Formats: sequence, structure tokens, C-alpha cells
Amino acid sequence: MMIFGWLNDQLLKMEWLSNLVTLLVEKVFGLSVQERLGGSIQFFLYDVVKIFILLSVLIFTISYVQSFFPPERTKQILGRYNGISANILGALLGTITPFCSCSSIPLFIGFTSAGLPLGVTFSFLISSPLVDLASVILLASIFNWKVAIAYVLVGLVLAVVGGTIISKAKLENYVEPFVYGNKIIDVGQEELTRADRINFAKDQLKDIVKKVWIYILIGVGIGAAIHNWIPEDIISAVLGQDKWFSVLVATFVGVPMYADIFGTLPIAEALVFKGVGLGTVLSFMMGVTALSLPSLIMLKQVVKTKLLAVFFSVVTIGIIIIGYAFNIFGYLLM
Repeated sequence: MMIFGWLNDQLLKMEWLSNLVTLLVEKVFGLSVQERLGGSIQFFLYDVVKIFILLSVLIFTISYVQSFFPPERTKQILGRYNGISANILGALLGTITPFCSCSSIPLFIGFTSAGLPLGVTFSFLISSPLVDLASVILLASIFNWKVAIAYVLVGLVLAVVGGTIISKAKLENYVEPFVYGNKIIDVGQEELTRADRINFAKDQLKDIVKKVWIYILIGVGIGAAIHNWIPEDIISAVLGQDKWFSVLVATFVGVPMYADIFGTLPIAEALVFKGVGLGTVLSFMMGVTALSLPSLIMLKQVVKTKLLAVFFSVVTIGIIIIGYAFNIFGYLLM
């Protein structure tokens, strides 16, 4: 147990890096990390380096595994199942695709064009930006394994329930006709060599880092400001655990923003440090990743208003329920 704790602290939380950055700030910059400026610089440098190290290792590994499941093979696997088992599988497959919500929509179009049930594709669409294997490790590095696993479980439940409700609602007619008309040509999957898979993983890593680096910097910057510059009583007045409306505010504040989980985690870390409830923080993260305005605008191009409204309503209600549940029972995880 002691070995696991040491590995968790040094490999995930990277306490060695925190100590190194603290030494840099104090000895080289001549600032105290106990003061606002020094603390902000320490927070920013430590979180940026830590997230990029973890992100690089995790995305490369996940992409290598993902090379065994190209879209054509994924569609074949999903096509063998139906009902709730298909929704569960769609949600699980979403966890091995480290995409933001906008990047997931082309795959959603491909799955729908291939004739997969609408509910299954929505389970995938909800799960893919909300829950991925990298988020488990990053959440554990900031909070702990209990929080990370609980987040993944509720995210998967939301994806399965959301997809099932959409399936039962029979809303296939509310998908734009061109999506169904976009025929997919089945081609044999060429067997990749180990070198091909490594190159694929490298390309995926470069592509994802290019897309998310700015959001990571912005997220860490906001987190540093919250952590060191915004008084706790101001945050508590809006998002304090004793405020019944905090989950609602956090969920809807996240909607206009566009980022993935990597950019929202530093903000979540700072908010929890300031005493914001765990459920409120998770609602904010889910609102940003699953309901961002840019992704809703893109989704509107492929589905009609009624289907978009059902999707938004189901996911929003699910996030709010999850937020209040974590605020009530979150103390069991911390």
C-alpha cells in the first residue's frame, strides 16, 4: 500500500515536479510561493508541465490501442449488438476516443450513415468528450482515484441513459437527410505493422496537442487566478456548497465555453481548493465538455431542432442530477 501511495504521489501527482518548480520560483525568481505572485507562477508552471507530460504519455498509449479499432471495425463491432447492450458498448467505445465534442461529430455522422441506431451514436457522442481514459488518470492526479472512477462511472451512465432515451423517442426523422445519404464504402482494413501503429499514435498526439494546448494554457491561467487572486468569500457567495443554485450556475456557465477536460481540470482544482463543492465543480466540467456552444452549433448542422433540444435537455438534466448527488455524497470520496 505504501508503494502504491508513493507511485501515485510521484508518477501521477508528480510531487517531485511540484518541489522542483517551487525551488525554481523561490531560488531563481526570488519569489515566495506563499505570496500571490509566486504562488500563481508555481501553480501555472507546475500544472502546465504536469498536464502536458501526462497528456503526451496517455494520448500516445490510447492512440496506439485505438489503432486496433479504426472506424470501420468499430462500426462492425457496434453493428452486432442492439438495445441497451449496444448503448453500453457505444459509451465504452467513446472512452477510447480522446476527442473533444466537435471532433466527435464527424464520427457521429459516419456511424449514423452506416446505419447504426441513433441512440447508440448519441451514447458515443455523449461519452467521447465527457469520459476518456486520459481523464481518469488526470482526475486521479489532481483529486484521487475514488473521484476519478466515480466521474467515469456517472459519465458512462449518463451516456447510456441519454442514448437510450433518444432511442425510445424514435427521433430518426429529425436527422438531416444528407447524413443518411452519405454512403459509406466498406473497404478491407489493411493490417498495420508496429511501426505504422507507432506513427499513427505520434500523429494523433501531435494533432490533439495542436488542438488543445491553448485551452490548457487558458485553463491553467484561470485556475492560477482563482487559486491565488480571487477571494474565497466571493467564490463561496456564488458557488459555495451551501448555495442550492450552485450546480445550476456551474452547469450553464460552462455551456458558452469551449474546451476539453484537459483545459477544465486546472479550473476544477482551483475551485475545489476554494471550497466549492465537488458536484458543482464536476457539473461545470461536464457542461463545458459535453454542452459547449461550438459543438451544439456543429451538431445543429446535422440534426433538426427537436432532436438537438432533446439531446441538450437530457444531458443538462443528467449533469444537474449528478452535480447535486456529488455535492451530497462527495465527502465519501474526498
